[in-house]
Amino acid sequence: MATALVVLSACGEDPPAKDPSSVNTKEADGKSGDSDGDNGGGGGKSEISCKGKPEVGKNASSFSLTAVNGGTKMGVEKGKVTIVDFWATWCEPCKKSFPKYQELYVKYKTSGLEILAISVDDEKKEIPDFIKTYGAKFPVGWDEGHKIADCYKPPNMPSAYVIDKQGVVKYVHNGYHDGEEKELEKEIKSLL
Repeated sequence: MATALVVLSACGEDPPAKDPSSVNTKEADGKSGDSDGDNGGGGGKSEISCKGKPEVGKNASSFSLTAVNGGTKMGVEKGKVTIVDFWATWCEPCKKSFPKYQELYVKYKTSGLEILAISVDDEKKEIPDFIKTYGAKFPVGWDEGHKIADCYKPPNMPSAYVIDKQGVVKYVHNGYHDGEEKELEKEIKSLL
């Protein structure tokens, strides 16, 4: 029982040190983050048109973020089913979800699936190693200054928003547990 409480508290609500609202946005805004020479290249500078916390049946807020792995622009695009996943390198369930997301990405990318993984880490230095270790080939970005997370307000790590081809949030997954990829696959297939 005590172990379960420790695990739940570790991946439930964001711990105070990682709470996006605790970030000094003036300091974060002063850094571009794009091609700053870190091992992993771009990432960081984000733009968002915040419509408030995404809820099922409502339009997802649009954003633009440079992927750490590949330098491409990330964002919710109409015409694609998109999973926007908020995660962090310190999150144990994220280590399980990334390989499963990669399997779904390989299986459904050509059918119109996009997976956008957005790190809420305070620094990006550990992100490239996490990407490599857990095999992510889908776009992974670093939300420097937590602007996107401040808008989406993910309740815990990881939190995934499944968005349809019209940009409407259809499903929200708070946390990740073994077998969740089966539910995600059903949802993806229903929207493609």
